[in-house]
Amino acid sequence: MSTEVVMPQMGESIAEGTITKWLKKVGERVERDEPLFEISTDKVDAEIPSPAAGTLTEVRFKEGDTVEVNTVVAVLDGDGASAASPPAAKPVEEAPAKAEAPAPPPPSSPPPAPPQQAAPQSPPPTPAPPPVQAKPAPPPPPVESQPKTDGSVASAEELRRTKSSPLVRKIAQEHNVDISKLEGTGLSGRVTKNDILSFIESGSAPAPAAPAQRAATPAPVQEPVAPPPPRPQVGDRVEQMSVMRKKIAEHMVLSRRTSAHVTTVYEIDMTRVARLRDKHRDEFYQRTGTKLTFMPFIFEAVNKGLRKFPIFNAQVSGEQMIYKQDINLGMAVALEGGLIVPVIKHADDLSISGLARAANDLADRARTKQLKPDEVTGGTFTITNPGVFGGLFGTPIINQPQLAILGVGKIEKRAKVLTSEDGDDFIGIRWMAYFALSFDHRVIDGADAERFLAFIKEQLEAGDFSV
Repeated sequence: MSTEVVMPQMGESIAEGTITKWLKKVGERVERDEPLFEISTDKVDAEIPSPAAGTLTEVRFKEGDTVEVNTVVAVLDGDGASAASPPAAKPVEEAPAKAEAPAPPPPSSPPPAPPQQAAPQSPPPTPAPPPVQAKPAPPPPPVESQPKTDGSVASAEELRRTKSSPLVRKIAQEHNVDISKLEGTGLSGRVTKNDILSFIESGSAPAPAAPAQRAATPAPVQEPVAPPPPRPQVGDRVEQMSVMRKKIAEHMVLSRRTSAHVTTVYEIDMTRVARLRDKHRDEFYQRTGTKLTFMPFIFEAVNKGLRKFPIFNAQVSGEQMIYKQDINLGMAVALEGGLIVPVIKHADDLSISGLARAANDLADRARTKQLKPDEVTGGTFTITNPGVFGGLFGTPIINQPQLAILGVGKIEKRAKVLTSEDGDDFIGIRWMAYFALSFDHRVIDGADAERFLAFIKEQLEAGDFSV
């Protein structure tokens, strides 16, 4: 008995996944729950286990293919007959042959006759352009058209809207774009993520109700936006972008187009936190089995800040604001060739030790591709730590649909001018760090951003934490 293997849905908002590697070959035996292939999505990279034991008899998609969820990607033969793979190849070979059959009719079809009849007359040459202007756009509708339950036929435009993934529809809604007006490059005219992003980048999205203006606007905008692609020179090394790299690129560009980014930077004295950490470091490790870093203290200070200034724990939905009840802290983790942001759920309910355990556990499993789909979704505020590599500060890009992100620079000893209780100035050695807050200026004012970061500075410099 054969078993179909489908592309799983790795999260509520994920509509497709990219097959990055097949761990078994056709003809090989696979046990139930044994890793069968690896996928990469917008949210997470993961190994997909086999749903049953058997022999892999058919692989329908190759490595690098992006497949919609619930699509059959492979077939297992429970009887273990590996010979089932050759038959699978035959239908694939026959399919093209059948597809080529319709090709001959066109040359022998009558259409060539009309042009010959029109040739004797001089006026006919001008009517010839109309067929060229008609474009091949009209043909797709009849192919895509499908009967509805009420007996009518769904148009190609309606099908494009329904076939588009939830992510594409969400992007279209945020930018007020009518998907039915776009020409999709996906299967059966489906509008893909690249289609919608390219359309928005052209500058046409703001005027959905005026097709004429949309058509006129792209021309001047596209000229500087579409430079010729660079060509490799002799000695250059050309390498295909990884799936993760492409996903990160799309997400970052989308965020820059969505939010009005502004960054403010504060210098924070971490001396009291450093002393508290040194004092409890050994005892903390013996008690919890995990290391005590600076990050749990920063997480707790941020939790208090988000409760005091809820706008930073909110999201924009059209013309409405959604203030999130839960505080789910995203923490950026650098991987080889990419980045992932696992989420500490209900972070404000955790103590310093709880935050430390959660952070270290998520980071370790992120590096070994052991994260679950729900552990990389639902974040309401993100913290990134370029300081671990020695960076003083940066201007991080907001993780959509969030409204702000905090970048923590290198925490190091510096000479600072201090003032004694008597009012005398002196130079002291302090643990200092730069904190950079990028926020969405569409809904967050600069004054609120300053108050938020000043509050975090106050919390950390006071060092009043229970370890």
